[in-house]
Amino acid sequence: MSPTHTGVTAAPADLDPCGREEHPDCAIRDVLDRIGDKWSVLVVVELAGGPRRFRELQRAIDGISQRMLTLTVRRLERDGLVLRTVYPTVPAQVDYRLTETGASLTHLVRALADWSLTHRSAIAEARHRYDRTHPDHGIR
Repeated sequence: MSPTHTGVTAAPADLDPCGREEHPDCAIRDVLDRIGDKWSVLVVVELAGGPRRFRELQRAIDGISQRMLTLTVRRLERDGLVLRTVYPTVPAQVDYRLTETGASLTHLVRALADWSLTHRSAIAEARHRYDRTHPDHGIR
């Protein structure tokens, strides 16, 4: 894979345990892998306010690179959560918006964000206590 590779990849079928009876939780893990990563969550949060162009998304999401944003919106599009629309202008204009399925996720993401804000002090204190009593664990 080259440094500029932005294709969406999937696990080869022979390596993918999903669909086998001994792995009934694959559907849950598969979805959580997508919506649980920080960039996907931040893109969904930003698109909850309405359609955005690529550069608007990039400016709104602090720290995301062009490559990571490209990968993220492509993966969300592949999963049916984001719709990419190309307008026939010169130069071409592209915007991204949540699909109906993607929009149905926004209340859950907002609830998680609210929970995070409410509990961030308690979590920071718990981490501080843990780090003081377990200095050799190296978790950061």
